Amino acid sequence: MDGLPKWVDVALIPLINLFLALVVSGLVVLYIGEDPIRSMSILVKGAVGSPYGWGYTLYYATNFIFTGLAVAVAFQAKLFNIGGEGQAAIGGLGVALVCLAVPWPHWTLALPFAILGGAAFGAAWGAVPAFLQATRGSHIVITTIMFNFIASALMIYLLVNVLKKPGSMAPETARFPEGAFLPNAYDMTSVIGLGFSRSAPANVTFFVALLCCVLVYILLWHTRLGYQIRAFGHSEPAAVYAGIPPVRITMITMLISGGLAGLMGINAVMGEAERLVTDPVQGAGFVGIAVALMGRSHPLGVLLAGLLFGMLYQGGGELEFEIPAISREMILVIQALVILFTGALDNMIRLPLQRLFLRFRKRAV
Repeated sequence: MDGLPKWVDVALIPLINLFLALVVSGLVVLYIGEDPIRSMSILVKGAVGSPYGWGYTLYYATNFIFTGLAVAVAFQAKLFNIGGEGQAAIGGLGVALVCLAVPWPHWTLALPFAILGGAAFGAAWGAVPAFLQATRGSHIVITTIMFNFIASALMIYLLVNVLKKPGSMAPETARFPEGAFLPNAYDMTSVIGLGFSRSAPANVTFFVALLCCVLVYILLWHTRLGYQIRAFGHSEPAAVYAGIPPVRITMITMLISGGLAGLMGINAVMGEAERLVTDPVQGAGFVGIAVALMGRSHPLGVLLAGLLFGMLYQGGGELEFEIPAISREMILVIQALVILFTGALDNMIRLPLQRLFLRFRKRAV
């Protein structure tokens, strides 16, 4: 333990890191000759200043919450799951197969089966690297990265040769039955007059993501299995001495992690595209790593970090449109700075705070 109060570790340090990242980003914007205050105003307004912006922010945030939870659960057992990209893609395949298998009469019937399909396919894709790690000693980082590329190749093959709509040149499936369409933000809020755009991709999957945050919290901190996962992560020799089987914990943890990543397919495939395309994930699996790091692998932190990165993605798109001098690459720089300060440079803030709190405790004593 680092001796810091929980609120400092979970809230204060991420906020300071975020502030420093935004300050440095402002300096970069200033260097290219643009006004950082105006740029930040456009970014925030584009993300949360209108129902249209909220519709896209919540859509991106939903993807990042799923992949962030996947990384967070694995990291509790000190398993660095880099395979969220591939697991989410294969999870989307499972969702598409469920949606295309039956002429669903209503989305309330299709959604539970889509959840099972996405979670099962994502978990299966995470099971092989987990088995190799647990039984052969193959490092989980290497195998999960490799499986991302395998998943990409498999998706392209299936969409070009097996699942492509007959008579179409586009590598995508046929559109899902209308009964499998999920209600979007406009459908859910039009009766109360919030004014979400019809084209806003945010949909009911956001509430599934919130439910997953609650369930992951209960699992990790209020069940025996969660205690075993965290104990294994703190010290594998001590966990083995206590009778916790490492192969079983590794497999179960990665199955849960892969299943959570696979659930992203509901949002991207069933909720937004309403068909399976070649790249439904679009980098969200890698963003989930940053979300988990910034959220301290806690479901509440993952939720807040997911919303933050959703704002950066949506607000960054608006910023690029309003100020052409700030290109898409510049938006990626801002996102990278947030990742840099919340991840690699975390100890730059943590160590001084540790010394500060230690000094206060000595004075109190």
